[in-house]
Amino acid sequence: MNLVSAVYDVADAFEANELFQRNGWTDGLPIVPPTEAGVLCFLRAAGLEHDAVVGVEPVRRRRITAEKVAIAALMAGCLPEYMPVVIAVVRAMCEPEFGLHGSTASTGGSAPFIVVNGPIRTALGMNATHNVLGNACRANASIGRSIRLLLINVLGGIPGQLDRSTLGHPGKFTFCIAEDEEDSPWPGLAQERGVPEGASAVTVMSVESPHQIMNEWTHDPKELLDTYAAAMRANMLTYSIWEGNYALVMPKQHRQTFTAAGWGKREIREYIYETAQVKRAEWRTVGKAAVAGLKDEGRTYRALRSPDDLLVIAAGGPAGAFGAILPPWYGKKSLAVTKPIAGA
Repeated sequence: MNLVSAVYDVADAFEANELFQRNGWTDGLPIVPPTEAGVLCFLRAAGLEHDAVVGVEPVRRRRITAEKVAIAALMAGCLPEYMPVVIAVVRAMCEPEFGLHGSTASTGGSAPFIVVNGPIRTALGMNATHNVLGNACRANASIGRSIRLLLINVLGGIPGQLDRSTLGHPGKFTFCIAEDEEDSPWPGLAQERGVPEGASAVTVMSVESPHQIMNEWTHDPKELLDTYAAAMRANMLTYSIWEGNYALVMPKQHRQTFTAAGWGKREIREYIYETAQVKRAEWRTVGKAAVAGLKDEGRTYRALRSPDDLLVIAAGGPAGAFGAILPPWYGKKSLAVTKPIAGA
């Protein structure tokens, strides 16, 4: 198998890293040098030839080959066995409804949020519990990071060039979790979205920074969801009013409240659909009076187009009455996509 990427001779791994830093081929953190032997090992793990087209970015028609994905995964610190997950993520992001070009180039500064379901989570040692949105798990961190390195080096998502983010957020380094299927009474996210039970899959959504909420003062599921809905309404007023996917990450302590009340993901989605809404006139309360008065101020806007727009994800540590909402980049212009993981 003959690779086609450029080859550079350097003295050692330190000099390789300095080369990548000087040329802007990394995210600012150190990288693992993508040697030819390493890239070939990753391709074998994925069962793909180097020139296999994993996906095509729909707007600029940029072809993403397996070789480029393998280079990014190796650079990010992945192990070869992570490759099928990374491949599935790239395929999901290349679906037109994901809006890859817009979400990469926008001043809004979103990041791809990756949720992994199925047996591959445990096989790779992925984290679904303590500090799930944070650091310390190699699989979570390197799988997510590989996507950022691919966006930089294959699609040109370089800050100040294609990437015009005003602020960005830390999820642009890495933003990948597993769902806590073992300790959840509910179907997994991928299963809800059409993937057969027992199969592994990824779901990818372009999101803004997570908003953590806390409510430890109630065992009423409606009151608990009112807290989540309040965070969604705040996002609608202060960021974007447009409806689309929202992700709700719910740790165990809150899940127990819903389980005790006989509520599942369906009931959660339906309640949030009815309560996460604002009137245009409310923009006046957050300094946007000039916009509120341009159209019918009595018009009601929902966060979701339907209850199914809400992604309910069981994840997080077992203690603490916390949760999080992850708002969409730009409503329905970028939707969540689920893809099965080949061979998993």
